[in-house]
Amino acid sequence: MKLKLLTTISFFTYQLSIAQTEKILRGKVLSQNLALKNIEVINKTAKTSTRTNELGEFSILAKAQDSLILYSKDYFFTRLKITAKDIENNNLVVNMILKPEELNEVVINKVEFDKVKISADEVADILISKSAKDLFWNTGVNDGSIREGLRVSFPLKGKQKKTIEVTDDRFKKLVVATCPPDFFLKNLKIKPEEKELFIDFCEADPKSKTLLENPNVLTVMDFLYAKNEEFKKLD
Repeated sequence: MKLKLLTTISFFTYQLSIAQTEKILRGKVLSQNLALKNIEVINKTAKTSTRTNELGEFSILAKAQDSLILYSKDYFFTRLKITAKDIENNNLVVNMILKPEELNEVVINKVEFDKVKISADEVADILISKSAKDLFWNTGVNDGSIREGLRVSFPLKGKQKKTIEVTDDRFKKLVVATCPPDFFLKNLKIKPEEKELFIDFCEADPKSKTLLENPNVLTVMDFLYAKNEEFKKLD
């Protein structure tokens, strides 16, 4: 009986030591049976990261219960939790799903209209024709108005410019591409009806613009966690 008890204790101690000790976890990232290179592999728990090589292979220190994140701008965000079996097998295979192809974004800053090349006399002739000219020309009776006065008083404006302001939604797209759908509700505890308000709150911070220059999953999430603390204080 004592021997069985010691054997059981030894087994669980061994399993615990495996679960608590970081080991090199090797894996491969595929999409439709094709190896993916330069996929960012992040151990969110240990705050470490690496990238896949030409064959889609990677190796990273990890232990059981660590949260592993795989990110690429061309593929849907993938997250998984490492198990003791994954550590033991040491041959993790991850399949990623390609995002639908999107058209390149076109930002219109302003639109300029060329000056209409038409003389004051030509404009006056058009207006006179539309109004069937004046009373004198129609009936022969002078109504006291100055004939063809439009040729003297009609003003012509200069070059017309029109500016179209386009909303910059790059930060919102970055957040959607970086964070899984349940991130706001489960991790940040943001209610669905407050999600858009929270993203606008984050976008108002000048730091959100720096994230667009060098997008990084960990940096974006850390920024959202920090802004979430500020957002909660507004209540």
